[in-house]
Formats: sequence, C-alpha cells, structure tokens
Amino acid sequence: MEKQLDGMGVRRNCWDTIASSGDSARLAMFEGVAGHRVYFIGQDHDLPFFEPIHLIENCPTIERVPLAEAEGIVCTGPRDPMADPAVNRSDFQFAKQKGLKLLCANPDIVVDRGETREWCAGALAALYTEMGGESLYFGKPHPPVYELARRRRAELDTSITDARILAIGDGIATDVQGAMGEDIDSLFVTGGLAAIETKTSHDPDPDALSAFVQSANTTPTFAIGQLRCP
Repeated sequence: MEKQLDGMGVRRNCWDTIASSGDSARLAMFEGVAGHRVYFIGQDHDLPFFEPIHLIENCPTIERVPLAEAEGIVCTGPRDPMADPAVNRSDFQFAKQKGLKLLCANPDIVVDRGETREWCAGALAALYTEMGGESLYFGKPHPPVYELARRRRAELDTSITDARILAIGDGIATDVQGAMGEDIDSLFVTGGLAAIETKTSHDPDPDALSAFVQSANTTPTFAIGQLRCP
C-alpha cells in the first residue's frame, strides 16, 4: 500500500499509518478463519499477502494447496481481472460441495485503473455467495477493517475521536456505506466509479447526484467531483 501511494504521488507527510482491507483479511487468515491449507485465487504480486503479520505472535504458516486438498479459499482478486468472474463457476461448485469458506481480501466489485475497469475480489465472492457458498468479508463496508484502523489510530494518538474522522472514497456501497455503518462523516468522490451516474465532469450534477444516492439508499456527508492537490 505504501508503494501504491508513492506511485500515485501522495506525499509521505499526508499520512501517518495505514490499515488496509488486505491487512484485516490477513489477520483473519492467520487466525485460521479459512483453515491453514488454502486454495489461492489471485496474482503473483499478491503473494506477500501470505507473509507473516506482526500483529500475531508466532504467526502460523498458511500453505497454498490445490483445490482438492484445501480447507478454504483465499481470494485476493481474479487471476485475470478482465475475465468474467463466471470462469470460476466450476471451481466454486466443487468448493461449495466441500463446504469451503472463501476469504475475500477486497470486497470491491470493480476498480478503475486509469481508463480501464477491472474486476476485483468482491465480484468473485459475490458469485460464490450467489452459488450458495460462504464468503467472508474484511474490507469496507464490513466492521473488521474499521476495528483495525482504530487500533492503529490508538497506537498513534488516543485523543482522536470519531467526530474528527472523515472517510474518503468513490465507492457508494463500500466507502460511503461503511462510513454510515460506523457513524463517521464521509466525502464521496463522484468522479470515480459513479462518474457517469452523477454526471461528473469537474463537479457532479446536483440532480444526478441526488438521484444516485437515493437509489443507493445512502447519504454521504459531503461530495466532490475529484480530489484536488492544493
């Protein structure tokens, strides 16, 4: 995550610590929620996910095995982010019959990388759930990632209250929904995933934004077209 922020040009003095959905999912994985022999769905650059985490003393080893030998599934994302999630149906049918739980490292359904929209782990988890399997979520809008963020906040400064927290993101069903669930303020960046729905060029169209948040049954505290550097 630090390398990602560096690559985006975010200066180091803009943040103090990081709590990602991946960290939250890793903590759960090492605690054994999907077993210790798992079938891995992801790409090679996601393999650091299996490196020991400092939050657990004597961190156990998680072994990656073929699906037939697995106690559970760990999904950090599709192997091919451009492929339809349905390519996993046969594996998921077998996994469901075995009663395997799927640990989803990122609940996002899609992500925009520049002008390209890619499938995320959340799309695979949603398919597995739809097929009758059990998916475990640890990123926004689910509580575990907020619990981890609060732990890391407390390590820095216990005087920071929830009233001073602002959740920023372009996911109406993740960033905004999660903020509402945690009773914290949110800044909805409309020029990302919902740019078309909110008719955002520089700023969102007020009527389109209102219709979109109503259809999503959410209420962001604030909205902005794009994040802007000073």
